[in-house]
Amino acid sequence: MTGLLIHSVSEFSDLILEALRLADARSIVEIGAEYGGMSTLLVEHCRARDGQFTTIDPAPKREFQDWLATNPDIRHLAKTSLDAFGELDAADAWVVDGDHNWYTVYHELRQIEAINRRAAKPVLVFLHDVGWPCGRRDMYYAPEQIPAEHRHPHRYDAGATLDHSSLVEGRGFRGMGQFAFAAVAGGARNGVMTAIDDFLAGSLREGREYGFAEIPAVFGLGVLFDMDAAWSQSLAELLVPYHQNKLLRALETNRLRNYLRVIEIQDEAAGRDDHG
Repeated sequence: MTGLLIHSVSEFSDLILEALRLADARSIVEIGAEYGGMSTLLVEHCRARDGQFTTIDPAPKREFQDWLATNPDIRHLAKTSLDAFGELDAADAWVVDGDHNWYTVYHELRQIEAINRRAAKPVLVFLHDVGWPCGRRDMYYAPEQIPAEHRHPHRYDAGATLDHSSLVEGRGFRGMGQFAFAAVAGGARNGVMTAIDDFLAGSLREGREYGFAEIPAVFGLGVLFDMDAAWSQSLAELLVPYHQNKLLRALETNRLRNYLRVIEIQDEAAGRDDHG
């Protein structure tokens, strides 16, 4: 069903590539490759600047693995991000689109900050899925990898809808065995945007202030960056027109409602087939 809905971070490629140009980013780490739609563009960017591209994904799709086989210069770590950080150096930019839950994203940001601080590099991070459904609701590809105290009650078969904080039985956007959603949205330590909020608040308490832009389209893109970077002003000027843009948010909500209606129609058809 996801084939009916644009969902890749590569939909933001024009904006991301322009931001990378403004920041003169030469080394990039990508967390979460999936099919490699964004990876190919990031590699081109790095190659044109004699830079380094590293991609991290414990279980990328076959198309990405085939692409890797024909591009031996690409560094790929086939492990989770939190397991991979020990092998990573500081990067000019990070693209975070892996496991969409509070525990993973919060600790990814803390690790990125620590690695770049040690190297005296400014922080620039692009984070996908900051909007619905994962902004305020954890999603787990491998729930057993999340410590129990940070793992919300979750389900694979019930679905997320725009109008209910609780999952709905047999309806809505759901994992169908591929991933699980937290049973209830909202509250503490739940979702990607909540992880970003908590990271920003913690950094501010420690005396570090970041800029952050939220682009409310295609499940939401967040851009987090050091305010005192040489390029921060030009990056902010690029992002301001998109930040919490009301028109984009209205279009995204309409897009999601249409998609959820398609799922509902498919569910109704499957129910008729089941009952002959």
